[in-house]
Amino acid sequence: MTTPQPRSNTPQPRSNIGDIPPYVAGKPPTVRPGMTSYKLSSNENPYPPLPGVVEAAQAAVGQMNRYPDMGATALYAALGERFGVPVGDLSVATGSVGLIYQLVQAFCDPGDEVVFAWRSFEAYPIAITAAGAASVRVPVLADGRHDLDAMVDAITDRTKVVLVCTPNNPTGPSVTQTELDAFLARVPSHVLVVVDEAYVEFVRMDDAVDGIATYRAHENVVLTRTFSKAYGLAGFRVGYAVAPAPIAAALRAVSLPFGVSTVAQAAAIASLESEAALLERVDALVAERSRVVAGLRAAGWDVPDAQGNFVWFELGDRTADFAAAADELGIVVRPFAGEGARVSIGETEANDRLLQLAGAFARS
Repeated sequence: MTTPQPRSNTPQPRSNIGDIPPYVAGKPPTVRPGMTSYKLSSNENPYPPLPGVVEAAQAAVGQMNRYPDMGATALYAALGERFGVPVGDLSVATGSVGLIYQLVQAFCDPGDEVVFAWRSFEAYPIAITAAGAASVRVPVLADGRHDLDAMVDAITDRTKVVLVCTPNNPTGPSVTQTELDAFLARVPSHVLVVVDEAYVEFVRMDDAVDGIATYRAHENVVLTRTFSKAYGLAGFRVGYAVAPAPIAAALRAVSLPFGVSTVAQAAAIASLESEAALLERVDALVAERSRVVAGLRAAGWDVPDAQGNFVWFELGDRTADFAAAADELGIVVRPFAGEGARVSIGETEANDRLLQLAGAFARS
């Protein structure tokens, strides 16, 4: 059966809408009788909410008949205090991905270019195409790292934004502060550089990026971060940007009114108050990440440096087979057809099954 074509006299979307690539969310695990299945496809935090968060969210639910505080006053105050930045340098949105959409909308006219590494976060080309801008994809290096020199070389007179995802999703490596400083020294001052730090809490490396210091030193740098990963609020969708005041103001100007709910704001504030518990959980996930990476390399896998809460398997045309084998073991991974698979660090049992899969798949 052929799909009916729209008639010429019916409402038509903008021509670029048909070019928007679909976002492929991580699949839920297959239910298997007698086996606990695990979802390792969405980089979710396997731990429950931090202490006090559920109580704060439940209290906020009683206000659901009222609109959220559109100014997110209490959340901005908590973020400003936590990071030592003026509230005028902050903007919140529905996850860090919401901020990416707003940044492209606020700074790109149709036809302007956005430079980013590839493969990187799959929402980038979606946000760029939706805004009518043009994607300029610069291949990552063989070890999954950003090729920052090539990214600078890709900047043209039409470039308005450059996206640096660190740690890079889905390949895993982070850029160093030395690399970022050298990169920023070559980027024209009128080009906005977005340092996407959705996984910043998991970074353990020498010469790690100090995002706050970097934003303070540059008038064209914005940080995007999220409560979805380390803080475990993926279901509430809260992200925040730290940027020079004019950039932050532009983000707030294009933000969706009342976008961050009352419950999400309350949960984010409570999460910031539980930093000690947060760090314990993050350290435990990092320890599991180290165990998994060591096990994979012992099994013969050349996995990239993992600085987020996930590992990357470069599989090429074996990607679908790997995903299917994972599913048989009760774990679901995130395949990227013809390229590889990203696997989140989850519960200990889930990670053990991943190591079992990797050993068997490598031998096969």
